[in-house]
Amino acid sequence: MTRVKRSVHARKKRREVLEMTRGFRGEANSNYRRAKEALLKADQYRYRDRRNRKRDFRRLWITRINAAARINDLSYSQFMHGLNLAGVEVDRKILADIAVRDADAFRRYADKAREALAAAA
Repeated sequence: MTRVKRSVHARKKRREVLEMTRGFRGEANSNYRRAKEALLKADQYRYRDRRNRKRDFRRLWITRINAAARINDLSYSQFMHGLNLAGVEVDRKILADIAVRDADAFRRYADKAREALAAAA
């Protein structure tokens, strides 16, 4: 079997790692060994935080909906249950956006939820 020289590919691999770690602190952007370790850790953080971002946004939406629902004399759980009974299929992301941008439209949703709760009781 013929001898394989790694020089070109090894340098290419190292250059790619160092390019990806540009902006990292200390030797993590210039020393290949430190950069490789920092990149592995950064990838772990990225993977974890892609999942956490979904969690964080859901918490934010719920907080905003709860605040707007309480202005309309409903708790978050009553509001969501009333919308469910009324057959309104609007997700939390859209409801939170409506709560922030259009209080009048949110009030109409709250009224629908209140009517559905009264009808169910």
